[in-house]
Amino acid sequence: MESTLKDIRDGASVLDLDPKATVGGGVEDLYGEDFATEDQLVTPWTVSVASGYSLLRDPRHNKGLAFNEKERDAHYLRGLLPPVLSTQELQERKLMNNIREYQVPLQKYMAMMDLQERNERLFYKLLIDNVEELLPVVYTPTVGEACQKYGSIFRRPQGLYISLKEKGKILEVLKNWPERRIQVIVVTDGERILGLGDLGCQGMGIPVGKLSLYTALGGVRPSACLPITIDVGTNNEKLLANEFYIGLKQRRATGKEYSEFLQEFMSAVKQNYGEKVLIQFEDFANHNAFDLLAKYGTSHLVFNDDIQGTASVVLAGIVSALQLLGGTLADHKFLFLGAGEAGTGIAELIALEMSRQTKCPIEETRKKIWLVDSRVVEFFMKICFG
Repeated sequence: MESTLKDIRDGASVLDLDPKATVGGGVEDLYGEDFATEDQLVTPWTVSVASGYSLLRDPRHNKGLAFNEKERDAHYLRGLLPPVLSTQELQERKLMNNIREYQVPLQKYMAMMDLQERNERLFYKLLIDNVEELLPVVYTPTVGEACQKYGSIFRRPQGLYISLKEKGKILEVLKNWPERRIQVIVVTDGERILGLGDLGCQGMGIPVGKLSLYTALGGVRPSACLPITIDVGTNNEKLLANEFYIGLKQRRATGKEYSEFLQEFMSAVKQNYGEKVLIQFEDFANHNAFDLLAKYGTSHLVFNDDIQGTASVVLAGIVSALQLLGGTLADHKFLFLGAGEAGTGIAELIALEMSRQTKCPIEETRKKIWLVDSRVVEFFMKICFG
């Protein structure tokens, strides 16, 4: 351990250390967290790395005032922290008190992002223990406002930004990410962020927030998650004119240019992380979302939450309701207001399940589903009710 820490202080990178002598390519697992038992109250995905000043600024391994006396000696933290020892539970109570003092949701969001950037394990403990209160803060609806103002509140980059400037070099960009064992990628091109429209590069808040939920609710290791924003420009005139906008100030690439760029991205992901990495498409516009699923559904492990995730939850709800109402899917007709990604995804899954149950061609079961243009409905509502 002493020689490892000496190498780090002498300027060697953690990534340059001999992986055979360490845990997961880092330094020695001094805390034993990779071999934790049920009796050890530790966060299972955390491994120790560098020491001293750099350790306190590494969000993945920083414990703040929770470092005990032995750890402070082993990691050269003496003098770099106040003398008091504070448990993770006490830090959690303090932070929740602070967050509850904020009246504006965006302030709570920024406080949580600041915490994630300096103490990852405490961030997830806070989120897991207070999920009902904090879920609307780190994700919808607050994340929508955060994306709208992302350029103004931007402090420290999270995830990977892959823009048209990197065309032909996407594989090199992926290799700049320090983690190699990526299992889940959430990627957006920012064209249809929630119901807010084209937010371009500022859509990064969505994959960051979604992957926080993968960890807090699904138990996926944070180091196995990678948020990515594909920046091909934006058609949002306000952002193009905004001096604080952090993305490319040009109109969106379309057609062949867009297709070739996404093809390079998908190929680079598979080459760098293997065939088993899950790529979740998030908040792409309708015309691209369905095309991407159709194009890469057989060659990559892909998933679209807006189309497939929402549809599976809604179908499960309908099937459960039928247990109380009686009858089958085929006994009902379904009317949708609008034909966005979620609506069409739900409609298609209902038709598929109906086809499976009745053995009828899907072309027939689709006839029981109606999608009405939301603008037409709005027009008639105005006529009828003023």
